[in-house]
Amino acid sequence: MADWDYIIVGAGTAGCVLANRLSADGRTRVLLLEAGQRDNYHWVHIPVGYLYCMGNPRTDWMMRTAEEPGLNGRSLAYPRGKVLGGCSSINGMIYMRGQAADYDNWAQMGNRGWGWDDVLPYFRKSEDHHGGETDLHGEGGEWKVARQRLSWDILNAVQDAAAERGILPTDDFNAGTNEGSGFFEVNQKGGVRWNTSKAFLRPAMERPNLRVVTEAETEAVMMEGRRAVGVRYRHKGQVVEARAGREVLLAAGAINSPKLLELSGIGQADRLHDLGIAVAHDSPGVGENLQDHLQIRTVFRIENAVTLNQKANSLWGKAGMALDYALRRSGPLSMAPSQFGLFTKSDPSLETPDLEYHVQPLSTDKLGDPLHPFPAITMSVCNLRPDSVGDCHIATRDLAVQPDIRLNYLSAERDRMVAAISVEQVRHIMAAEALKPYAPQELLPGPAMTTREEILQGVGDIATTIFHPVGTCKMGGDPLAVVDDQLRVHGVAGLRVVDASVMPKIVSGNTASPVIMIAEKAADMIRAG
Repeated sequence: MADWDYIIVGAGTAGCVLANRLSADGRTRVLLLEAGQRDNYHWVHIPVGYLYCMGNPRTDWMMRTAEEPGLNGRSLAYPRGKVLGGCSSINGMIYMRGQAADYDNWAQMGNRGWGWDDVLPYFRKSEDHHGGETDLHGEGGEWKVARQRLSWDILNAVQDAAAERGILPTDDFNAGTNEGSGFFEVNQKGGVRWNTSKAFLRPAMERPNLRVVTEAETEAVMMEGRRAVGVRYRHKGQVVEARAGREVLLAAGAINSPKLLELSGIGQADRLHDLGIAVAHDSPGVGENLQDHLQIRTVFRIENAVTLNQKANSLWGKAGMALDYALRRSGPLSMAPSQFGLFTKSDPSLETPDLEYHVQPLSTDKLGDPLHPFPAITMSVCNLRPDSVGDCHIATRDLAVQPDIRLNYLSAERDRMVAAISVEQVRHIMAAEALKPYAPQELLPGPAMTTREEILQGVGDIATTIFHPVGTCKMGGDPLAVVDDQLRVHGVAGLRVVDASVMPKIVSGNTASPVIMIAEKAADMIRAG
């Protein structure tokens, strides 16, 4: 007898959904393993607490990228959630699906059942939208979608400036096309972060057929021939083996799922041989196809407006923010990292937007630094569909060593062109009539950088990840595909991958809610056998 019917590795954005759905009948035995701790850290739940969760070993894997040539040789901190809820416990809380064309493209690549019309019901299934049930949105689901609880005059002025440049307001970024401007909807309830642990896992943890083990780091998938039969993990100084009668489900994320496959002997045969790992299955695509959104953080000093900079640099301002949150769950402590967004095109000939702006009423020299002592805003812009592709692979059999993460940002010529165009576009918006009362002055990348070559040099100094790695176990039928369109690992029975790593192409927006959709759809496919 196997110990469990299903073993899920990773209690993150996808794993919490899987644990809920697969244990719902009360009979199916499910083991959920999480390397991190429980999500009882107070900064997980206060929205502004992302500042104290990223870069904190209590909640973050503390990864770094390799030195990136396209970023002038810089290595970036690469936060990944190591806590119940995973990245949904430390992310920006923005509810975003991407574009209908993203999913239709997945289907056109040979992934049956992944077009927009196929996936929309799964987005709606989980959703509890503040606007109620419509053809596009769901009500009563586990995943709360709320309006933000504060506003800033300067952001309203940015919206007016964008409209002057042809980027018009929209009521809904999630209707299949996200073109336009508006305030982001967020995954919160009453001004408190709503992660997948609260949404999906906690209601299921009362079920006797579900066991959740935290601080359990999986070493490898156990194989018998070409079949996955369980996992081996470390817990409280002991090595434990657990067997799965039906399937092992990897939901460890775009960096750790390929790491586990490689440690288990599933990956590029030559690479595994060199590390002394017995090859269970030669899968050339494991760890390849790494994609991410690179954000260019342009900063503008302003006048005649209040931003978070003044509040955070004042004792009275801090006290006011704390009181506002304590009494009303509102104010700056309730805010997502980005409140306002724009979706537009780098080239008018494009069918759908390829640029996303995250606009923030605050500024720093770089992420993690103190806020500037003067009022300023940040206009972050990212290329939604980059051509640059990287990879991540283990360099040792030592479980404690992170993989080598190489994004190859701005290695594709088109991405370099779009980066330069996007900075020019930011400047065009900031020069609009609506913003003249605020006298914006460019600080980053700096007004002295005028040629595209100079702009790209400046971009290399300031651009950073927006935390959306995907694609390293992509689905499809081509030689580099790791899973099929049922998310089953090619060449291995009893093993699936269910997380952002299966995306064949990155979506045109934030990635958390698409991962929930993937897990919802996967749960139905898994139950169907």
